[in-house]
Amino acid sequence: MAMAKDIETEVPTELTHKDYYDPPPAPFYDAAELRKWSFYRALIAEFVATLLFLYVTILTVIGYNHQMHLGDSCDGVGILGIAWAFGGMIFVLVYCTAGISGGHINPAVTFGLFLARKVSLVRAIAYMVAQCLGAISGVGLVKAFQKSYYNRYNGGVNLLSDGYSKGTGLGAEIIGTFVLVYTVFSATDPKRKARDSHVPVLAPLPIGFAVFVVHLATIPVTGTGINPARSFGPAVILNNEKAWDDQWIFWVGPFIGAAIAAVYHQYVLRAQAAKALGSFRSSSHL
Repeated sequence: MAMAKDIETEVPTELTHKDYYDPPPAPFYDAAELRKWSFYRALIAEFVATLLFLYVTILTVIGYNHQMHLGDSCDGVGILGIAWAFGGMIFVLVYCTAGISGGHINPAVTFGLFLARKVSLVRAIAYMVAQCLGAISGVGLVKAFQKSYYNRYNGGVNLLSDGYSKGTGLGAEIIGTFVLVYTVFSATDPKRKARDSHVPVLAPLPIGFAVFVVHLATIPVTGTGINPARSFGPAVILNNEKAWDDQWIFWVGPFIGAAIAAVYHQYVLRAQAAKALGSFRSSSHL
């Protein structure tokens, strides 16, 4: 009885009227992470996942361009196949790495989670570096194995398509990344998972589908970035003027889209700003 009493008193009062648990905000700067093996294991996971992501997807893009060049577009994967390659790889890799690093595989996702205080500044910067290095390595493998095709078809770099303005391309990247990062927040929201526990939805599945549908919409505009590492890796390996012309669009757009998604989900849908101000007194409305 004494043990039961001790356990009962340790349960936070907040849990008596909430059916979910929100983890506390990550510290803004946590140098202690640099001394933990789990931190470096997460970096390795992000590096390898982004390497595999770029390797498979850029090979798919180059293969599609080669088939188009030969006039065999009907026999190739087409834009639909490219979208499936990107979305499918995100589904697989997020599933594999979510328990180790969170399965970001995208600097824009990391940036959005940092703004929402899900990761510290140290971890966010380290993740972005690992993701970019993984992207460069993955595209480097593609070039090593298929150098002639890689150079002939511009290495799968993201380029603004003819007939579209820079503003249109930037808007496509902002909205596309918003869809992705908003889906990430929704799929990993502890409140949603508690209320919808009767619906066994695997979080990587909607995230992969978000990548898939955004590619269908924006491949004709920008080739679909929504991931600065995906755009940066091919540009570094191809390294010509054309590859760098519009590179800023594929960094500015995703970061703006991720920031809007973080603010929308955390401070509008989850009412974190209202909670902080004490505007909502009844937890039943939050």
